Amino acid sequence: MNKIIVILYLFLFSSSSLAHMAHYNKYNKIEMEIFRNGELIGYNHYFLSRKGDETTVTNQIKFSVKILGAIIFKVEGYGEEKYLKDQLISYKSKTIQNDKEKFVNLKLESNNNEFTIQGSSYNGKTSKNNIIGNWWNHKILTAEHQISPISGSIKDQIVTFIGKDKINLYGKDFDVDHFTLKSKDMSLPKDKRLNFNIWYDQKKSVILKVSYSRMGNWEYRLKNLE
Repeated sequence: MNKIIVILYLFLFSSSSLAHMAHYNKYNKIEMEIFRNGELIGYNHYFLSRKGDETTVTNQIKFSVKILGAIIFKVEGYGEEKYLKDQLISYKSKTIQNDKEKFVNLKLESNNNEFTIQGSSYNGKTSKNNIIGNWWNHKILTAEHQISPISGSIKDQIVTFIGKDKINLYGKDFDVDHFTLKSKDMSLPKDKRLNFNIWYDQKKSVILKVSYSRMGNWEYRLKNLE
């Protein structure tokens, strides 16, 4: 019975997400703060702009991890997604991770069937149905594959609806849907494996919180929505 409920929920959720970009017409800014072991260490901000049927989403991320005052891990990056109606048509990003440059250049082929990707971890073609793995985009909860926004690698994923939940963020209570997002192949090395908990607000059509464990306990929390 529980399995039937989960399948029905995901079917309804997927159907309601088809007019995906329309859910974001009222938003110009989605700001998330990044915490590690309960300490604020950085941010991940998204800015949305529109021109006719085209929507541009720019992404800024910056954080650093310190131990005994010394920085042991830091990331700073910028990305830009472009959509024509609901279809991603291009993506580019540049990220500096511990002084090492990573990048993605993606475009939709003229036949409109495939993406061509040139990235620091992958070069080749992939289905136009794959999405960029950024947290502003609730479509990540219905996708079978995601494209790394940092390196361009293709990752197979399984999303599971856990159930209805309540969370508190910045002193406010929210009714949310709780999901897990994991790599299809969980035998992958831990640093390559997807293993996230995600809390989604259906009313606002946004992801409110993401958590995972890797060199500590991490959370991305929605701080501001405009």
